[in-house]
Amino acid sequence: MTDIERPRFLYYGHSTVGLETVAGQTVLIDPWIQGNPMCPESLYEFEKIDAFLITHAHMDHMGDAVELAKRYIPKKVVASFELCAWLGSKGVRNLAPMGLGGSQNVVGLTVTMVRADHSSGIIEGPVEKPGGEIFDGGVASGYCVRTPEGFSFYHAGDTAVFSDMKLIAELYRPSLGFVPVGDLFTMGPREAALACKFLGLAQVVPIHFGTFPDPSLADPIFYQCILRRICVRSRLQKLCSPDAHLSFLHRFSLRSLLPISRTG
Repeated sequence: MTDIERPRFLYYGHSTVGLETVAGQTVLIDPWIQGNPMCPESLYEFEKIDAFLITHAHMDHMGDAVELAKRYIPKKVVASFELCAWLGSKGVRNLAPMGLGGSQNVVGLTVTMVRADHSSGIIEGPVEKPGGEIFDGGVASGYCVRTPEGFSFYHAGDTAVFSDMKLIAELYRPSLGFVPVGDLFTMGPREAALACKFLGLAQVVPIHFGTFPDPSLADPIFYQCILRRICVRSRLQKLCSPDAHLSFLHRFSLRSLLPISRTG
């Protein structure tokens, strides 16, 4: 990777990632905080949130979107058109809907919505109870983000691997990727390793693993082994947080990528 000045990232667990831009703007990708069993309680509060990027409508990606949006009033809440319509019906303001392939300026960042192979239904009512209504949340997506300084990264959301990831690499050239590895509802380690190869990532942070008590959810250590086996040059990285992440930070001896902690 180059010496371009980059945002500072904070991993909240599962698929939730926060970033602070060089200009001091804060963005939260897939706002699932208080219901997120992988997020330490010390990270439940924010000084501010300037923007949301929501990849799709499932509760483990937007479970706290309405509450946080009402509390912090982000300047932009980015999601699919249908999901923005649903959020608006719940009282969320400053909605910025977009579609696959489109780009918009979000607090100084160029944000492009890209393809993800996944579903995006909104379940009203308790998930565990039958008979709840499922509403159309639009398409699932990922995001490619480019900073004014020229740094690009990719958040895949939930997805399977697909060969058009090569087009994402060609068009947007992300050097850092947040890639799901948990299997079952997303791609597993083998598929995620191939995705990294298609994307040409220099560094990758595995996400969406180990959150739920399901034995099929994959260990990212296995992911690292597969990356090496298929000669992918991506370096598996961790992100720092003020507190040790419950199952992530202590499982890797790798050095930190971009610490965001102001106290650690």
